[in-house]
Amino acid sequence: MPAAQTPAIAPEWEDPAGVPIDAILFGGRRSTVVPLVTEAFDWEHGVFLGSVMGSEKTAAATGTVGELRFDPFAMLPFCGYNMADYFAHWLRIGRTPGAKLPKIFYVNWFRKDADGRFLWPGYGENSRVLAWVFARCAGHGAAEDTPIGLIPPVGAEGIDTRGVEVSDEHITELLRVDVAEWRAQLPQFHEHYAKFEQLPRELHGQLRALEQRLS
Repeated sequence: MPAAQTPAIAPEWEDPAGVPIDAILFGGRRSTVVPLVTEAFDWEHGVFLGSVMGSEKTAAATGTVGELRFDPFAMLPFCGYNMADYFAHWLRIGRTPGAKLPKIFYVNWFRKDADGRFLWPGYGENSRVLAWVFARCAGHGAAEDTPIGLIPPVGAEGIDTRGVEVSDEHITELLRVDVAEWRAQLPQFHEHYAKFEQLPRELHGQLRALEQRLS
């Protein structure tokens, strides 16, 4: 079938009334610390996750390779106004009366093992993570509570690994939340937030809440 005729987008995509959004996925490139997928506790917590999005620098980025580079909402190079106001805009959306808010998730396909090998088999298998996201949006997917958010359990109720070479040990490592590693991230989060004037108080509160959950 010619590419122009391939049904790759919903027919309602230009509907002036809009289309429902069930989930929003943020993500960064991290070889350690960040799990394969995390669901935010709520909208405000999801905005917090988006505001501290970060990736380890590669040879294509300015700076030291491996150093953490924050890029909130993947919008830092593109936002034409104060990013703190951008954060506030997202928070206002969450206060819209009667709004059915999407769930917010944070994904990381790039976690590595101790030998530097990627633990997740690649983009071709990302639909397995999306299946869990869809289940969570439908209200029947299982999840475990952690200090940083909700993650899939290891096993049949979590990420479906049938037919792919991902062991339970790999899934356990992909979903591991190490409290000590996350505590070590906190000074970087504070330094990141200090760059923004008039940062919404809700995000300061979210950072304090994360510190308390990690204590």
